[in-house]
Amino acid sequence: MSPSATALAGFAAWTLFLVLLIGLYRASLVISGKRAPNQFDPGGADVGEFSRRLCRAHANCYENLPIFGGLIAVALATDQSQATDGLAMWFLGARIGQSIVHLASTSNMAVNARFALYLVQWFIMAAMAFRLLTA
Repeated sequence: MSPSATALAGFAAWTLFLVLLIGLYRASLVISGKRAPNQFDPGGADVGEFSRRLCRAHANCYENLPIFGGLIAVALATDQSQATDGLAMWFLGARIGQSIVHLASTSNMAVNARFALYLVQWFIMAAMAFRLLTA
């Protein structure tokens, strides 16, 4: 599998992992009798700060997965993965790093680190788009 395809599968798997964590966390609250299954706010803030950050980290993934996925799909479908292969795994690393920082803290330093990791992803996707459009 090319680095581009691996990074896309990894991004999808990471997004799936985060939703699994949300499900397990909520299931534990239901099983322990602390919450009814129909009492969860989609944003997660109703059960605590970590839950809110977990839901936002997941949302950040599904908000950006279509853009990255679209670029990789074009690269693979048009046999231009050389335009994305070199940056794809760097993107995945920045994506996972951003999520981990998001889950760990909301301090000013963490928010700045998270934003820096997002900018890395944005610039990588912009570079990929440019390479694909000018090839």
